[in-house]
Amino acid sequence: MKKVFLICTALITSSIYSATLESYVEHAPFKMGKIEAPVFADRNFSILNFGAIGDGHVLNTKAFSSAIKACADAGGGHVIVPPGLWLTGPIELLSNVDLHTERGAIIQFTSDHSLYPIIKRGSRGFAVVSPLTGSGLKNVGVTGEGIFDGAGETWRPLKRSKATDTQWKEFLANGGVTDEDESMGWPTKAARDGLAYISRLLKSQKHVSEEDLISARDALRPILFTLFNCENVLIEDVTIRNSPNFAFDPSHCKNLIARHVSIFNEWWAQNGDGMDISSCEDVVLYRCTVSAGDDGICMKSAAHNIIVAECTVYHGHGGFVIGSNTDGGMSCIWATQCDFIGTDKGIRVKSSLGRGGVVDHIYIDHIYMKDITTDAIGFDTYYEKDSTSAVKLDPLYRVPEFKDFFIKDICCLNAGTAIAITGMPDHPIHNIVIENATITAKRGIHLKSVVSITFKNIIVHTPENPPLTEAAVKDVIFTQ
Repeated sequence: MKKVFLICTALITSSIYSATLESYVEHAPFKMGKIEAPVFADRNFSILNFGAIGDGHVLNTKAFSSAIKACADAGGGHVIVPPGLWLTGPIELLSNVDLHTERGAIIQFTSDHSLYPIIKRGSRGFAVVSPLTGSGLKNVGVTGEGIFDGAGETWRPLKRSKATDTQWKEFLANGGVTDEDESMGWPTKAARDGLAYISRLLKSQKHVSEEDLISARDALRPILFTLFNCENVLIEDVTIRNSPNFAFDPSHCKNLIARHVSIFNEWWAQNGDGMDISSCEDVVLYRCTVSAGDDGICMKSAAHNIIVAECTVYHGHGGFVIGSNTDGGMSCIWATQCDFIGTDKGIRVKSSLGRGGVVDHIYIDHIYMKDITTDAIGFDTYYEKDSTSAVKLDPLYRVPEFKDFFIKDICCLNAGTAIAITGMPDHPIHNIVIENATITAKRGIHLKSVVSITFKNIIVHTPENPPLTEAAVKDVIFTQ
């Protein structure tokens, strides 16, 4: 194959715009289903009327529960959380209820882990109840300018390599324990030893109950905010921070709007993903801001009809991410008008043998990036696996297939690698179009096991020579 690589000075000419949420839905490159915010009855139930005290010391779990139940029983409305520091255990949402947090309200989830029950999750084993959760609901909201703090520092492990000397000393002084080589720390001994205990337990007895796992509760770190099988959902204006695990993880939900939401986990927060959209359809993430300890805004298995518009991601393993779990397949996803600053990768598509599926009709445009540590645009089908090892591909196994990606109008200043795409020998990544991109990076374009990829109007400023490397690549087209 004749190699052609052109550096040109053409400017990105596509229109750049800012639009309403409704306009994005109307102009999506695929037909969206119902996207409509729920409407709540004009009834208010203040948690103050149910005995809540916002001094940071009194536990308000019962007050939250009673206010939400009273609101639901009355036919729905708004549960009002006024300014204050509201210490509480887990909060369970109900249908037709908007949990509205006023500016100045901090909902501080308790660090007393005994107040978080262990529950069975069907075939998926056991989990600790999330601090904020809802299941099987219709017409539900979490709104307002309040802050939800998950007390994540009492749950999460800490890598020594990610901590300053002062942080590490404080961590140990507060009761933290380490592994043998002191490369990893845990808030408690139970957190450190819990997963090994669970593994031994599952091997030694056929039936395991929730009670059997109480001593390992600290190791089963909960996701801060979970929604399962919910419909007509509005998350608006709130801040979600300091999660024990992922911050926001809706699953099997439909008609979900998250707008003007802020997600914050420290960059060293282990497994501290920002937004993980799993097995959902008809979802819009609009003007959200994320800073995460892991992936920023991430699409997981069986996500369909998703729009991510005008969002910003700061620290994180990836800005806009697909995978690694893609076994349910994904299609019709559009990320547009987003900014990524300081993330490890910018546009990140990842999976591996055993957790793959077909991912297609993905549209990504008007993405602006700065200081990306590794790949500005990266595809990886060997995520957490060795790409040099021999892999026997069983056609019935869950093999990742990435195809029909349309990426255009991309600007990136200062990346490690401009574009890195790695497919599998017998299952190459195929039908990729990258158009109108200007990227400054230490390394250029690296392609492996790719078929049918088109670069149109690509500007890559890199000292690497040659700026393009290929292996097992067919039908590469450079134009302009």
